[in-house]
Amino acid sequence: MTKREVTQLSYEIIGLAIKVHKVLGPGLLESVYERCLKYELIKNEFDVKQQMRVPVVYENIIIDTDLRLDLLVNDCVVNDCVVVELKAIETVPPVEEAKLLTYMKLLQKPQGLLINFFTDNISKSMKPFVNEYFRILHEE
Repeated sequence: MTKREVTQLSYEIIGLAIKVHKVLGPGLLESVYERCLKYELIKNEFDVKQQMRVPVVYENIIIDTDLRLDLLVNDCVVNDCVVVELKAIETVPPVEEAKLLTYMKLLQKPQGLLINFFTDNISKSMKPFVNEYFRILHEE
C-alpha cells in the first residue's frame, strides 16, 4: 500500500467520525462513539477490529497484557491499516498520544488517529500520527 492510500483511508475514517459527531454531538461516553463509528466503517465496507489486544514481545516471547486499542481499520499483512483511538474528554492528555504511538509501533502500523468527540469540531481536535512504517511505504 502507498502513503497516498493510507492517507486516503485516514481521510475516509475522519469523514465517518465527523458524521457520527454531527448526529450525536458531544457529551456521550467514548464507548457509544466507538460503536457508532465501527457501525459506519463496516457499513462503508471497511474491515474493522474493535478492542483488539495489543501484544507485547519481550525477549522473543509474547507477554500477555491488557493493552487494547479502540479500532483497527483495514487490517492486512502489508501494514495498510490505521489505528484509531477515541476519546470523549475535555482535554486529551499527552499520555494518550504516547499510547497511540506505542500501539502503532507494537503493531507495526503506519498511521494512527486520535479523535476526541468532546468538541464542537472534530476536524480541529483530531490528531493524525505517522511513524517509520509510514515513511517506508511505497509512493505511487
